[in-house]
Amino acid sequence: MRALVAGGAGFIGSHLCRLLLVKGFEVVCVDNLMTSSMDGIVDLMASPDFRFLKQDVREPLEVRGIDLIFNLASPASPIHYQRSPIDTLTINSAGTYELLKLAAANKARFLLASTSEVYGDPQLYPQPEHYWGNVNPVGVRSCYDEGKRFAESLTTAFSKQYLLDARIVRIFNTYGPLMRPDDGRVIPNFINQALDGKPMTIYGDGSRTRSFCFVDDMVWGIYLAATRNNIGVDPINLGSSDERTLLELADLVRDATNSESELAFLPALEDEPVRRKADISRAKQVLGWEPTTRLEDGLGATIAWFNQLRSLQEEIA
Repeated sequence: MRALVAGGAGFIGSHLCRLLLVKGFEVVCVDNLMTSSMDGIVDLMASPDFRFLKQDVREPLEVRGIDLIFNLASPASPIHYQRSPIDTLTINSAGTYELLKLAAANKARFLLASTSEVYGDPQLYPQPEHYWGNVNPVGVRSCYDEGKRFAESLTTAFSKQYLLDARIVRIFNTYGPLMRPDDGRVIPNFINQALDGKPMTIYGDGSRTRSFCFVDDMVWGIYLAATRNNIGVDPINLGSSDERTLLELADLVRDATNSESELAFLPALEDEPVRRKADISRAKQVLGWEPTTRLEDGLGATIAWFNQLRSLQEEIA
């Protein structure tokens, strides 16, 4: 079996490439390195079953003999997609279109990695797949939110019009080793600030919630969604149902790093969701999947990764 992973050098993508290699796949990793680097996949380059293509998914891909296509190509952190909103929109629209055409040409199964951000600032808790969301179409986050909503619609249309075997997963907040220090999302920010002894910045009063899923659990869910038969194109939430406030998260990170960092409260960010919690009933039913890694354990592994990265950087310096 041969799989193509678009966005395969990114955080989740690089973990997915590893899992696919372990499962016996030949893997073609496609990435333009816009928000990623070779660091996450450099150890995979020696594998005879791994091939890297530096290419933008908005350009046609001339690859044949593909059985399975994963579309994880998109900026995912707010600091990245707000810096490049047009790129984000076109990667999720034109890029998804090119990958869907590639899937049709290869008669390959296709999986779209969508996002919980399609729910916007939700008014229903937890968020089930049938909830249409509450998205500001012209807000600062709209390039990502609406880009993914369009990608879902396009994937569904291809599935119906061309009878393409397609799946959609909506990924909730994910964390773990191989996250970039400059990722900009809350867990890397908190860990960096705690390790440096700097104030840990919280936007708002700290009562906003997220449900954090460890990356090993997430890629296993993605793998199951792509490899199980007769699932259909209806979206599947993948995430943790363990809802925590940002204050709780900050305390966990401080304890795990033995940090004495104080908390610094800043104004809430525009259009940022107040609550985020995954309803994973469908994932349990269809995939037999749910996360198994406790947040405390996952944070420990992630902090160990950041410490290891710092040690390597100090040796190089």
